[in-house]
Amino acid sequence: MRRRILITAAAAASGVLALSACSGGGGGGGGDDLESRGDITIWYSNNEAEIGWGKAMVEAWNADHPDEQIKAQEIPAGASSEEVIGAAITAGNAPCLVFNTSPAAVPGFQRQGGLVNLSEFEEGDDYITARSGDLAEQYRSDDGDFYQMPWKSNPVMIFYNKDLFEKAGLDPDNPKLSSYDEFLDTARTLKEKGVSEYAINPAPTSEFFQSWFDFYPLYAAQTGGTQLLEDGKATFDDENGKAVADFWRTLYEEQLAGNEQYQGDAFADGYAAMAIVGPWAISVYGDAINWGSVPVPTQDGTAPEDTWTFSDAKNVGMFTACDNKGTAWDVLKFATSEEQDGAWLEATGQMPLRQDLTGTYPDYFADNPAYQQFGDQAARTVEVPNVVGSVEIWQAFRDGYSKSVIFGETPVDQFLSDTAAEIDKLAAG
Repeated sequence: MRRRILITAAAAASGVLALSACSGGGGGGGGDDLESRGDITIWYSNNEAEIGWGKAMVEAWNADHPDEQIKAQEIPAGASSEEVIGAAITAGNAPCLVFNTSPAAVPGFQRQGGLVNLSEFEEGDDYITARSGDLAEQYRSDDGDFYQMPWKSNPVMIFYNKDLFEKAGLDPDNPKLSSYDEFLDTARTLKEKGVSEYAINPAPTSEFFQSWFDFYPLYAAQTGGTQLLEDGKATFDDENGKAVADFWRTLYEEQLAGNEQYQGDAFADGYAAMAIVGPWAISVYGDAINWGSVPVPTQDGTAPEDTWTFSDAKNVGMFTACDNKGTAWDVLKFATSEEQDGAWLEATGQMPLRQDLTGTYPDYFADNPAYQQFGDQAARTVEVPNVVGSVEIWQAFRDGYSKSVIFGETPVDQFLSDTAAEIDKLAAG
């Protein structure tokens, strides 16, 4: 579901060019005045729940600001949101705010000159760090400033089908999935009992972002929160990277995971007994599947309260084509206020990137206990590195990973060393 959204939730460049008349920025690149006020345009995701929140947020703002109105629309449908936003930056008709900005795309947008430096607002850094806490540091650009507002995450965990576990003779309420050995033993039992075609079946396709839903969450967990690159160097060519890669290689080698693309939702269809998903899955699968959730495994097992994972975040960008940046900043703060974050949580079940999330919204998590684990997990998430060429770097990683781990064509050690060297060169520019 999330992976399909990443592919489909956006627009072709030709669709963007027609929006210049209502872009809120006038198409000239805008001014540098961070105090200018007036009407603005924003884009939000075309996900139904997010549209509902967006409309309500805009209505609440507009009711109190007759001279600073928001005109909102879904991000136009097309090839990819990254392509659409990039084309709008080039054309000079980007909206003031996009509530669907991929952190992986931010360095490219920044290099295009398309993003406003939020740290230049008087209280910019203070507002962002007060809201998101230490996790905000992952979203700083290489100059130390913020060109994106950390907004919301979908921390990924392991979903498992309790009925299939029980059918295989496994304890559905206390699954052994914490360590690699436990996970592999459980996966082998599921396969041997024939309850599903595969124990787990992450997409084996080659898109750059697919490693965010197999290797990267486990690497984050295994390392206690290390990114794929740090200080401009690849981090994964070490014993932790090898442990994660060997674990996945074993799953593929023993056919506990499939290396051919499944046309459909493998978990929903019972084709796989487990999946790596975020809190969005709770509403998607609902009562149709008797599911449980646990943190992703580590080599020796890690307590849930200490386990890290991938954030699967989307953030908010403010774009330089915006003439009324003062209003846009006020709207951005309004949309990420405690009240609106609570409304977002209620509407979507996705986690605001806000520190002490479960303590801030205790009633929500008491009323929605299925989300409690994800609320706890949201405090320990790793983002993609904020580096120029991020998409190219992830594509290089995916290509090496696919060849070695998924298809077994090269040894894991060679994959790790060769890919780390290639990524170091890409990161160096």
